[in-house]
Amino acid sequence: MENSILSVKNITKSFSGHKVLDDVNLTVNEGEIICLVGENGSGKSTLIKIISGYYTADVGEITFGEKTYTRLSPPESIKQGVQVIYQDFSVFSNLTVAENISLGAQLASGKKIVNWHEMRENAQKALDMIGVHMNLEVLVETLPVAQKQLVAIARAILQDAKLIIMDEPTTTLTQKEINSLFDIIRWLSKERGVAVMFITHKLDEVFEVCERIAVLRNGLLVVDEGIETFEKDKLPYYMTGEDIIPEPFEYDPEGAESLLEVRNLTRRGNFSDISFDLHRGEILGIIGQLGSGRTELAKSLFGMLPPSSGDILIRGEKVEIKSISDALSHRIAYVPEDRLTEGILLNRSVIDNINSVTLKDSGFFINMKQMIQSALVWVRDLHIVPNYVRVNAGTFSGGNQQRIVLAKWLATEPEILILNGPTVGVDVKSKNEIHTLIKQLARSGISCILISDDINEILSATSRVFVINAGEIIYDSPTSETDFKTLSEKVTQVIV
Repeated sequence: MENSILSVKNITKSFSGHKVLDDVNLTVNEGEIICLVGENGSGKSTLIKIISGYYTADVGEITFGEKTYTRLSPPESIKQGVQVIYQDFSVFSNLTVAENISLGAQLASGKKIVNWHEMRENAQKALDMIGVHMNLEVLVETLPVAQKQLVAIARAILQDAKLIIMDEPTTTLTQKEINSLFDIIRWLSKERGVAVMFITHKLDEVFEVCERIAVLRNGLLVVDEGIETFEKDKLPYYMTGEDIIPEPFEYDPEGAESLLEVRNLTRRGNFSDISFDLHRGEILGIIGQLGSGRTELAKSLFGMLPPSSGDILIRGEKVEIKSISDALSHRIAYVPEDRLTEGILLNRSVIDNINSVTLKDSGFFINMKQMIQSALVWVRDLHIVPNYVRVNAGTFSGGNQQRIVLAKWLATEPEILILNGPTVGVDVKSKNEIHTLIKQLARSGISCILISDDINEILSATSRVFVINAGEIIYDSPTSETDFKTLSEKVTQVIV
């Protein structure tokens, strides 16, 4: 019989009269890798916070081994072996690798004096366990994202974790880094008996690394099933309650105007000799791993990273795009990859966000009535929910925040729209809705460039695709004439 590490029974939680979790029962066994999936607002985050002691359930109990709680504090949850690694990893940027890994365990031991030699020794042991080589003395703020995540995992191991909960752990990793992370997760499971609860919006990852899938929908646990019997095609339905069938974008370039021409565009150290045409109403997909040059190319076309050489032509006429103002003057808009730091003002209203780029065109006096009307129109047209334009953007779900960012740039009336990772961190239903919106924009005559590392997104939302690898285009095909396997091989191909 399997050993249960965690059991939640009849967990119910409400906020302001709204039931977020409804009679949830879930067991996690020793050494098990379980995926917890669901739409934004399904109750995943609330359940994690109850397990980790930050929220208390209105009804229900949590059992660790033989010990049962109706009220649980964060220190007690940690004592029972729960470690949560959030998207920001909760590391201390101004501390060294060794300090980040070991200080928590030192403090938990009750020692009043830090033994620095022991701290470094323990940190090294933790890194050795997961097969990672890292300088213990460097500040964590200098590390790339993947290594910050490894520091968080090493810290969890040192604190004798029995259950590690990983919240969207692969969002900013390359495929190589994702593969390494999965190897570590499997090692933790099989060799150390650590259970891992894995939360992701990338549905292919669910079936690559997990042994069991639990699906939350509107606070209810609707499925809890082993991977070997789970019907993969049913996952979107379980998550949304709807049959979501992606439809490829059909586009015929015959006779279409060539709106954008890129010729031998190069930015030293990022990409080289990039050439392509973009026709009116086309959706061109660009796929590549992080570091492939895909984002730098997007920023060059938008004037944020001017190229070293090469030409950009709009309607056959050579143009200079050396700044964002230049790009906007040529009716080019850019939806950035990281909406939280580059795309949206979380503590400002929807009105302010949507009008933030076009406001300068209003002259010295701000026409508030016009700003409100513009925001209301975009909220209506892009189906932003709820339709409150005076509230802060930070109160909206990820999918609706992305719509707000889209509205901001669509308000500039672009002819060319560059979308860099437009569905990162949004749920499956919102992703499908954003894809539908992009297709509608293309049919209205806007030319779109969709940049992504999600192969399924490229296959379902573009008419043509090229792969950028090590800064070069290595593959170019109509989307209808390629497939997942081919794109995957090209994306991960080693270029020498």
